[in-house]
Amino acid sequence: MFVVATIMIILGMVLTLMRLFGGPTVYDRVLAVNLFGTLTVLLIAVKGFLSGRPDFLDIALLYALINFVGTIAVLKFFRYRAIGDYARTRDDEEEQS
Repeated sequence: MFVVATIMIILGMVLTLMRLFGGPTVYDRVLAVNLFGTLTVLLIAVKGFLSGRPDFLDIALLYALINFVGTIAVLKFFRYRAIGDYARTRDDEEEQS
């Protein structure tokens, strides 16, 4: 059963890579990278169960958190063109002058 799940996850990863390279917009590509990360988490978990080492779930959870935070950071960058608090608009600069 886990072997079939592994094959289906890898098939999903291949389809996601096709969407990543063929996506017409940046947001399609970000969504594809996020989905690829989620499928990687699933693959790590299934690999842990196949090898009899359920402690791979800790690694999968850590990777899931990194994937989530990374996706939020990339989307924030594409929206505001800055990551930190240094994102200023023209109105803020004119008020300070």
